[in-house]
Amino acid sequence: NKMNKILTIVVALLFISCAQNTEELNQLKADKQYVETNVEMYVSVWESAFSEKNIELITSENFHDDVTVVTSSGNVTGLDDFKAYYANYINGFSDGEFSIINAFGNGDNLVKHWNFKGTHDGDFFGIPATNKTLNLSGTTIVKMKDSKVLQEEDFFDNYSFMKQLGLIE
Repeated sequence: NKMNKILTIVVALLFISCAQNTEELNQLKADKQYVETNVEMYVSVWESAFSEKNIELITSENFHDDVTVVTSSGNVTGLDDFKAYYANYINGFSDGEFSIINAFGNGDNLVKHWNFKGTHDGDFFGIPATNKTLNLSGTTIVKMKDSKVLQEEDFFDNYSFMKQLGLIE
């Protein structure tokens, strides 16, 4: 009788433990799917916008209306200003090629390793065309919220960038 009670308690504990493990596993799967969906959307939108040279593909469907680009000269906030900021790359490099080397994430944070190359043949953030070629790699830290882009911050070698465009020796 005592043995039956102990056996019942052990079975109950095993059942509870398995149920908790199943819950944890299901949550891990859901978290992984959330990140994968965000990464797929993010990569798709950016690659389309640059390959089609159409910054209007950046919409409130995938980006918050108050999306922000963090820059060293001050933040650029709002969907229209965000698009205008990145339109500089399309306008300044008519043959510009943007590629995402790798993108991954954790929760609402994504990291994008990218490469941008092209000929500087148009106005780029007020810099007149130099007709020099650029081949630049960098990283962007992305914050998501509710499966939409909330903030981006780009990191790249500014010295190499300026040197390639002939703006410094």
